[in-house]
Amino acid sequence: MDQTTLVKDEETVAVERAGAGEDPRKRRQILEGARRLFLSKGFDAASMGDIAREAGVSKGTLYVYFDNKEVLFTALVREEKAQQFPKIFAIDNADPDVETALLQLGGRFARFITGPSVIMAMRTVVAISARMPELGAEFYGDGPRRCALRLGEYLEAQVKAGVLAIDDIPLASAQFFDLVQSTLTRPLLFGLDAPPTEERIDAVVASAVRLFLGAYGKPTAPTD
Repeated sequence: MDQTTLVKDEETVAVERAGAGEDPRKRRQILEGARRLFLSKGFDAASMGDIAREAGVSKGTLYVYFDNKEVLFTALVREEKAQQFPKIFAIDNADPDVETALLQLGGRFARFITGPSVIMAMRTVVAISARMPELGAEFYGDGPRRCALRLGEYLEAQVKAGVLAIDDIPLASAQFFDLVQSTLTRPLLFGLDAPPTEERIDAVVASAVRLFLGAYGKPTAPTD
């Protein structure tokens, strides 16, 4: 092999290495396979070999994209949140119709939080956060904390507009999400119940909004 051929071969290898793990279609294929497997078998029972078979890729290819299943799981969680957050929190801070805004937000949030993939993710994060505290911190920061902050922006705008009376906005925001999830998520986390019906979700959210506005809504002046 002459020197020119050797240089070309080295350049080819360098290009191949630089592109390794960067094919979006292959990455999507792996993520979808992992999602199916985690939902059907659970996180702990799924091995990297199982994921590779489910995704239809070699184990070597799988490791090019993800070092381990924890990294893969984290990528799934990040992707799900990035897709869903803008849809769930499509609220206008200038909208003074707080009741309607909270009913719509609460309904979207409750339907998301009770979905099978989200319940699986919450169980998994709790199970592995002791050995991977950084994953637990990221899940909380980009999940519950981010949700409370976004709702807090809306609530603060309504306080300034004189529509609501709230002294502790972070607390009120967290309370709203706790009310919305009441009786819905905990049984699912413990595997004690089937996913709630649409009617049940609507009833729980409506009750949450009534309680929230009862505590923080300013009474309207009576009309003559």
